[in-house]
Amino acid sequence: MARYLISFNNGAMDIPEEDLPEVSRAAHAVVQETKDAGVFVFTGGLPLDPEYDVVATDGTITDGPYPESKEFIGGMMVLDVPTREAALEWAAKIAVSCRCAQDVREFLPDPAVE
Repeated sequence: MARYLISFNNGAMDIPEEDLPEVSRAAHAVVQETKDAGVFVFTGGLPLDPEYDVVATDGTITDGPYPESKEFIGGMMVLDVPTREAALEWAAKIAVSCRCAQDVREFLPDPAVE
């Protein structure tokens, strides 16, 4: 099994306010489906206007984000699936439910911490 990050960028869910309850129901249904399939690890959304800090290697703390950053994760789900194809299939379901494209990236395994 491999873990995949399925995410969308902040602002990608550009949907009318009146559609939010339907989108929420559809997204929660996909989350439940991943739980029922035993592949769910974690999911969550991030604020549209994130307030966060950047901690440098020397411990210096500055207000984030980096100025050159143009895109930020708006929401994500981590799944533990057997293949990349399976991750892409789940991403397609998530894209339909959230009404926006999804990025799919595999986490690199680290045997030292598993």
